[in-house]
Amino acid sequence: MENITPATAVKSQESGLRSGKSSIINVRERMMKYLFTACGIVAVACVLMITIYMIMSGAPAIGKIGIIDFLFGDTWHAKKEMFGILPLILTSIFGTLGAIVIGVPIGLLTAIFLSELAPKALKNIVKPAVELLAGIPSVIYGLLGANLIKPVMYWLEEIIYKNDPTHQFTGGANLASAIIVLAIMILPTIINISENAISSVPNEYREASYGLGATKIQTIFKVVIPAAKSGIASGVVLGVGRAIGEAMAIILVAGNSANMPELFNSVKFLTTGIVAEFAYSSGLHREALFAIGLVLFVFIMIINLILNGILKNGGKKGKSEKPAKSKV
Repeated sequence: MENITPATAVKSQESGLRSGKSSIINVRERMMKYLFTACGIVAVACVLMITIYMIMSGAPAIGKIGIIDFLFGDTWHAKKEMFGILPLILTSIFGTLGAIVIGVPIGLLTAIFLSELAPKALKNIVKPAVELLAGIPSVIYGLLGANLIKPVMYWLEEIIYKNDPTHQFTGGANLASAIIVLAIMILPTIINISENAISSVPNEYREASYGLGATKIQTIFKVVIPAAKSGIASGVVLGVGRAIGEAMAIILVAGNSANMPELFNSVKFLTTGIVAEFAYSSGLHREALFAIGLVLFVFIMIINLILNGILKNGGKKGKSEKPAKSKV
């Protein structure tokens, strides 16, 4: 018989414990792998189901109306079954662009202030306030816009069109009011993401710039912002997504008339067109509203693909430039 010493018995016991722990860890790893895979499949399945549902719901109306008449028609009149959404498409495009033109510079400069320039005491006040803006329901923005922004826009409208008898006054419910509300709504997204991206830039970048004699402002705009451009662009992408998909706030300040977009015209966005009429729609009218949803869905997908392509190309360009800089 083989002699089993106490030391050998202890070693075999420790080996058994280690193998037992290893098997438990392996089981946990496999379980987590399956869980992550299942979550990924669910996410993809949700996107596919939404896509299929929107196509099945919206395509029949486009087929009945005609894709040219639907996309490029300039008259929306449900009772006469005239469903042209060109004014809605152009309004959504110009409204979103206007919000970006106003909101992005303000948001970016605020993010720079919070991450690079603000004293700690002031940052501790401003940053929670900005985060609070992100949690405010969109209908509250709409109510504030209706009570604060619309009167100002109506005052401007009266001044600008005082001697124009052909202008139809909107009472402040127009594209200009909608743009300002959208610009305010996208600020929290742009500020928070841009501030995190700027704060994540390594301090070595700043110290190297200061060592070369650059000022603080030069360092921010020549070194820090280019280094954080990918994160800043992501914030802009998310801001664009919120601006395009907003409905409840806009319906309170835009006027809800399917006119061609002008700053002081009462207008209707793609989203507000669905919300305003869905409750009493039926037949071809309801199918046309689903078709608007399909157009909006495709519109957002195209914008996301374009912006993601720009981000990827920017990242590849930045990587390709690094070796060239290191040779200098």
